[in-house]
Amino acid sequence: MARELSIFIDESGDFGPVAPHSPFYVLSIVMHDQSDDISGHLDRIHGALRDRGFAPDHAIHTGPLIRREQDYRWLDLPDRRSIFRVLVDFVRVCGISHHAWVFDKRALENSDALVGAMSRELGAFIRGNYAFFTSWDGIVIYYDNGQKEITTLVNSVFNALLDGVEVRKVVPSEYSLFQAADLCCTLALLHRKMDAVGLSKSEKDFFSTAKDSAERALRKGYFKSMERMRFGGSYGR
Repeated sequence: MARELSIFIDESGDFGPVAPHSPFYVLSIVMHDQSDDISGHLDRIHGALRDRGFAPDHAIHTGPLIRREQDYRWLDLPDRRSIFRVLVDFVRVCGISHHAWVFDKRALENSDALVGAMSRELGAFIRGNYAFFTSWDGIVIYYDNGQKEITTLVNSVFNALLDGVEVRKVVPSEYSLFQAADLCCTLALLHRKMDAVGLSKSEKDFFSTAKDSAERALRKGYFKSMERMRFGGSYGR
């Protein structure tokens, strides 16, 4: 039987000028062996969303969930935390591996420099794990074409270094693993912000508990488990 690797790619940030609220750009990948059946885990996440009043194929967006925006503006804090945990629990059990890069836009001159930095990091990641990537009979990459720079980057880097790569446009609501890439982006960004600029008020409110600060709660409840699923390297540069 042919072995196929699925790679889901997501990003957080923009290619515009550096803004005080958005000094970083994040690129994340989630990898899944297609022979690993996760249908039971998908049933559970879809059922959990239905139980919380959402369509079973609702695409969880962690940034708006934390900031109480878009679909979540009418939800109180416990309900938003509950949905966040639904996605976290799904990611923990479905057997994925992930990697993320965090780029500091303040250290890059412009959008071209940012694209160049991403291209070098992604290329180095593939070359550094070349035996892993070439062990598959096929690789299918899923991206929602949210930013044309990433679409171009993904097509050029993967196809330059690997044979038999197929890139498909993904609809987020159709793939919970794409939402896993969104979660990885968010947690990688929070990890960097804690060390570099500090968390925002909405982030502190969302993650803090009666016992722990948001920073401690993130380290204990999220970062450690994500590290166990990380495919080499670190949370980003």
